[in-house]
Amino acid sequence: MTPLLSLVDHLVYVTRDVDAAIEQVEQLLGVRATMGGQHPNWGTRNALLSLGGKAYLEIMGPDPGQGEPAQPRPFGIDNASKPHLATWVARTADVQLVIDQAKRQNLDLGELQERSRKKPDGSILKWTMTDLTKNRRDGIIPYFINWGDTPHPADSSPRGCSLIRLEAFHPDAGQVNILLKGLGIDLHVRVGPVALRAMVKSPKGQVTLE
Repeated sequence: MTPLLSLVDHLVYVTRDVDAAIEQVEQLLGVRATMGGQHPNWGTRNALLSLGGKAYLEIMGPDPGQGEPAQPRPFGIDNASKPHLATWVARTADVQLVIDQAKRQNLDLGELQERSRKKPDGSILKWTMTDLTKNRRDGIIPYFINWGDTPHPADSSPRGCSLIRLEAFHPDAGQVNILLKGLGIDLHVRVGPVALRAMVKSPKGQVTLE
């Protein structure tokens, strides 16, 4: 089974206020995230910082420059009472293969999707992914992404931090662990209220994001 940290593409940290979350994360980690771009279909924008290698933290929240989207923003952003890690994203060389593996476990990851976003410099990032709106056991099971030929966002994100551990909790931990194992993911979920917890080595020492 592939080591967990090598599968982590990015962690999704949701907030109602991206600017405020950038400040809060900088105070915690000692590294300031830079703006990533806009998601026109979702009414959101993001800011990014590297977590070492090909992994990064995505701070995601409403984009004041867009109108209200036709559907709720992903990851419960519209109802988020505080900034928190909402889910995580795993890298894969074959998104469709993962979708098919999940179906054999009666896990619905949706259909393969082609997505893009516009960076502040006007360039366009493109990728393929599973449907992020699917429940995926409250976000503990990741959605999956393949950046193809697009430069990976971690390469241009502010550096100084590294992800050293990822932990997860769910009331139905036994079933979630079975599903994760079937997808080849070595993340041991413990019983508890739904939560993700990331231990990050930073200029301010080891910090826990949750």
